[in-house]
Amino acid sequence: MYTPPVGFHFKVEVLGLAPSDNDVRFTDVGGLTVDLATEEVPEGGENRFIQRYPVRAKYPDLVLKRGLMKQSAIWDWVKQCIETLTIEPHDVDVTLLNESHQPLMTWHLVGAYPVKWAVSDLSATANAYVVESLQLAYQYFTLDKS
Repeated sequence: MYTPPVGFHFKVEVLGLAPSDNDVRFTDVGGLTVDLATEEVPEGGENRFIQRYPVRAKYPDLVLKRGLMKQSAIWDWVKQCIETLTIEPHDVDVTLLNESHQPLMTWHLVGAYPVKWAVSDLSATANAYVVESLQLAYQYFTLDKS
């Protein structure tokens, strides 16, 4: 009987940055979606129908969340891109892992760069970790199922 994989065992790698065990650990990944945009064309002489034709694929921004880190190669890259506008795109791999830490499938995002960085609200009344959120724009992704 087939059991679907769990969604909490994954890693994120920004290719081309100095590898670090801490930089692959994110708590949340969102935005692994593709939509096929369509163009609507009214049917000539027929008011009941609108034809929809495929135009292009659209990929929303990738959103990554993790506990705030004081030092990180990813943070250095984000800071460089946002503060100096020296945009250096990197490919990003999001890999779903099995119980033996082996890849089940990998989303390979092409040409990613940061467009937003945020930190969670600070509150003296909450008992929570500070979470940083990183939003990446990218061109497209491919999916490799191992």
